[in-house]
Amino acid sequence: MACICVIDDQAMMRDSLTAALTAQDHRVYGYESAQEALTMIKQQPFDVVLTDLRMPGLDGVALLRELRRLGLDVPVILMTAHASVETAVEAMKLGAFDYVQKPFNAQEIEIVIERALRERALLRDNEILRRTVEDLSRHRELIGQSPAMRPVLEKVQRVAQSSATVLITGESGTGKELIARAIHAASARAEQPLLCVNCAALSPTLLESELFGHEKGAFTGADRMRKGRFELADGGTLLLDEVSEIAPALQAKLLRVLQEHEFERVGSSVTRHVDVRVIATTNRDLREWAAKARFREDLFYRLSVLPIEVPPLRDRREDIPLLLDSFIGRITAREGRERPRLTPDALKLLQEYGWPGNVRELENLCERVCVLEAGREVGPGTLAPLLTGPLKVASAPAASVAYRDGSILDDAERDLILRTLERFSGHREKTARALGIGLRTLGLKLKRWREEGSFHEERQRRATTFA
Repeated sequence: MACICVIDDQAMMRDSLTAALTAQDHRVYGYESAQEALTMIKQQPFDVVLTDLRMPGLDGVALLRELRRLGLDVPVILMTAHASVETAVEAMKLGAFDYVQKPFNAQEIEIVIERALRERALLRDNEILRRTVEDLSRHRELIGQSPAMRPVLEKVQRVAQSSATVLITGESGTGKELIARAIHAASARAEQPLLCVNCAALSPTLLESELFGHEKGAFTGADRMRKGRFELADGGTLLLDEVSEIAPALQAKLLRVLQEHEFERVGSSVTRHVDVRVIATTNRDLREWAAKARFREDLFYRLSVLPIEVPPLRDRREDIPLLLDSFIGRITAREGRERPRLTPDALKLLQEYGWPGNVRELENLCERVCVLEAGREVGPGTLAPLLTGPLKVASAPAASVAYRDGSILDDAERDLILRTLERFSGHREKTARALGIGLRTLGLKLKRWREEGSFHEERQRRATTFA
C-alpha cells in the first residue's frame, strides 16, 4: 500500500483517479491545485505524486521544479491531454519519473505507479547500503591499546580471514556488534551485505520468518512472499545479536542451516542453498546455559568455532582517554559544538569509575557532556552526578575518589544543582526539569544541605538567594 498524491483541477478526473487507486488498496489524497498539494507534501511524505501538467497557477512542470528545489525526491508522474515532445523532454530533464497522455485507463496508470514504487524502493535500499558501507568504514579501526584489548584486535584480524562461525561474548555495552562489523569489514566478504537480526526483539514466529522468509499465505498476515535474512545475506555475513534468546524449536532449524547451508522458507517445501557467514553475539554464558539444557549444546559448539571474548571497560582503563577523544571529537563535529575540556581530576574520576554500562555508558556520558557543557571546562563535580554506578571501585583507594570537604558524590551533586539553579536564575521548576528530578526532591535536598551547614560560604549565599 502506497501513499499517493493526485493533483488535477478537473474534479471528475481527480475523483475517478482517487477512487480507482483507492480500490487498489492505496491511500490517496486528491488536491485541486498544485499549490495546495505542495503545502501538504512539505508536511507529510508521499510515495508518488500524480499531477496534471496544465493547471491554473502552478502547473505540473513548475511543481516538479519546486519539489526538486526543496530537495524532495518523491517520484512525479505527469498527466496531460496536450502532449508535446518539448514539454516531455523538459519534464524528464527536471526528473519526472514518467509522462502519460490522457485518456488512459486505471490499469495503465497502476502499472506506471508500480514501476515508480519499485524504483523508489530500490533507491531506498541503495541508500541504506551506502550508509551501511560508510558505517563499516568508520568502524574499520577499533580503538584500544590496552593489554586487555590488544589480543582481541589481533584475533579479529586472524578470524576475518576465515569463513567459520564466530561467537562474540562479553557484557552488555562492551562493543560486541562493533567487533562483528570489524570482522566483516576486514574479510573477503566486505563488499557483500552484512545484515543484523536482534533475536531478543522478535517472537519465535516472527524471528523464524525474519531469518528464513515465508511464502504467501504461510500464516495470518502473510499477504506476499518475503525473503529472509539468510537469503538476503547470501555471499555475505549475518549477525545474530543476542543469539541466546532464540527459542529451542528454532535452534534446531538454525543448527541445520549452519551445518548444511540450506533451509526452507516458512510454508514452503523448496530447499534453498546459501553461502552465509554467521557471527553471533551474547552476554550470556552459553556453555553454562547448554549444561542446564537452556541452549542446545550442539548449536553452542557450532556457533563457537571461533570464540572472541570482549573485555569490560573496567579491565581496559588505559583505553578510556582514547575512547573519550574519539567520542567527543565525533559528537562535537556532528552537533557543530565546541569541545568541552576535561580537567585532570575529571579524567581521573572516569578512569577509576566501575563502568557497569561499559563503552556504551561512556559514549552516552560523552553525548551529555558535549551537549550540556560545550566549550566549558568540565570537572569531577559535573561528571559525578551523571554516573549511574558506584564511584568508588575496588581497584582505586577510597581517598583517590574524594575531593573538597566530603564525599565526591554529595559534593558534586550539590555543585551541579547550584550551578543549574544559577543557570535558570533560581527557578526551581526549570532546574528540577533540567536535572531530571522532582521539584519536591530538589527542595528537600536544598533544605537538608542548609540544615547540615555543609555548604561553603559561597554556597550558603546561593542557597539563601534561592530559598
